[in-house]
This record gives sequence, C-alpha cells and structure tokens, in this order.
Amino acid sequence: MHDLDAIVNEALALFSGIDNADQLEQAKARYLGRAGALTELLKGLGKLPPPERPAMGSRINAAKTQLELALQEQREKIQARMLDAKLAEETLDVTLPGRGLGLGGLHPVTRTMERIEALFRSLGFAVADGPEIETDYYNFTALNQPENHPARSMHDTFYLDDGKHLLRTHTSPIQIRYMEQHRPPIKIIAPGRVYRVDSDATHSPMFHQVEGLWIDEHITFADLKGVLIDFLKRFFEREDLGVRFRPSFFPFTEPSAEIDMSFGAGWLEMGGAGMVHPNVLRNVAIDSERYQGFAFGLGPDRLTMLRYGVNDLRLFFENDLRFLKQFN
Repeated sequence: MHDLDAIVNEALALFSGIDNADQLEQAKARYLGRAGALTELLKGLGKLPPPERPAMGSRINAAKTQLELALQEQREKIQARMLDAKLAEETLDVTLPGRGLGLGGLHPVTRTMERIEALFRSLGFAVADGPEIETDYYNFTALNQPENHPARSMHDTFYLDDGKHLLRTHTSPIQIRYMEQHRPPIKIIAPGRVYRVDSDATHSPMFHQVEGLWIDEHITFADLKGVLIDFLKRFFEREDLGVRFRPSFFPFTEPSAEIDMSFGAGWLEMGGAGMVHPNVLRNVAIDSERYQGFAFGLGPDRLTMLRYGVNDLRLFFENDLRFLKQFN
C-alpha cells in the first residue's frame, strides 16, 4: 500500500500551486475522486489484517478531511484573486458627476385641466366633482332624456352587469347632484373623465369633459356668450380669436347652440351650450319661474390638441414617454 503521508504531502503541494478553479477540481478528482489515491487506499482496507484495519481507516479519513480543508482554502484564495482582478478592471471613478434622477412632469391633459379650472375660478366658478359610475337616472332621465328618448343614441356607453349602472357619458350628472344639494345661486364647473363607445384619431372610449353651470335669477344667453368668449380668448391668449354660436339641439338646454372657434382659417367645433331646460330645474326642485341659467360643455382633450399642436388624440393615452417627455 502506498505511503499515506507521501500522498497527502503531494496533494497539498499540488493544490497550493493551482490558481484556476477548473484545474483545482481536476486535481481533487486525482486524490478524492472515485479512482483517486485516497479512495483506492480505502478500497484496499479489506486486504489488511483485521487488527490493522481500524487504525488505517482512521488515518485515511483524517487525511481525506485534511485535503478537503486544503481544497476549500485554495478555492477561497482563487475566488479572492478573481474578485480583485475584476475590481481592478472595473474601477469606479468617484470623481465622475452623478447621473441624477429623471424628473417627472404633468400629463398635457392634466396641464390643460388645471389651466381650465384656474381660468374659471377667476370668473367666480367653483369646481364640483362626482362619481364616474352613474345610474341611468342621473345620466339621462334627470337631464330631460327619458327612456327611449332618441338623444340617448348619441351617448352609447358601457353598462355594468346589473343593468342599472353605467359609465357616465358626460359630467352633467355632477350638475344634477350639485343642484339637489345646493340652492341658487349656483356657479360651478364639472371637469372629469367620461366614456362613450367611440374610437378614432379624434375620439377615444375614455376622454375628458368640463361642463359649466350658472343658475340665478337674471342669467341670460348674453352671459353665456360673455363667459365662453372670455374663457377661450384667455385660454389661447389671443384677442383676435373668433367665436360663434350656431343653433342646435340638446335635450337639457333650450335654446341650444354649438360653440365654434376660429384662428382665422375655418371654424372648429369646441362644444355645446344653451339655457338650462325648465324640466331639468324642476327635476331638482328649483323654481323655473324664478331661476334660469346656462350650461355648457367643452372638450379638454381637444383644447389640449389645439394648444400644443397635437393631431392625434390617441397619443395622449398610449403612455409613450417619447411623446410625454416633450411636456416636462
């Protein structure tokens, strides 16, 4: 049987001179593998006289433990050298300026909504809010659109499974809820998200709307024109802005008008308006013989497109940072 001490000394000398992890594992197999030197000694214990076997077995196991500890120590040295080399190769220059953090910004439609609210507040309007999931009553019936009214077809929307609730098609329900809880004079705008089944370059199933309402004893159509013309000129910061009112029909106003705007070359439809229909006032227990007022609706998304020169509404909702970063 080979001299155990000679095998151990040979293995220790070999391990200490290896600086490659793969080569070290190959050297381990030479001594501790299935056909390794120590393994062969263990297999040969059966050839020794029985009295000598325990002592020799104990010596071989001690030698095995010694070599495994030497292997682990050499592995750690190799890993440490590899880490030092990597750190030397990837030295960090602490004098370089930091990259900093990216700065966020308001969405262009949010910017427009805040601008609209600020301008109307300067005219004495309060800002009202309400739920986006509405009942049929507040979205249609209270606004002088009873069941089967033809005007409902213009407001095709998304209904919930219970058949009683829907995603509001305009922010007019906010006006109804507000009038139920407040008595005239009432002077509010109602901004928010609304929903209709419509989608193309200038429409989206979800879009924004801002509606206005002014109810008092002596409000006239002239007040309506004055408020909207002043708002549009201040919003676009142009005194040469053209604004016209075309006769139209809405079930909740009478008389009604479409609002058009011009920068000098053609007209663009901006929204609808009119004097609040007496039936709407009666539905919220306001005396229509004593009080009257006007209501209007504008599209903040379209105002945003015009203000920033955007020609496709869908860009506002695609979350493309290349587009949105332009407004930061």
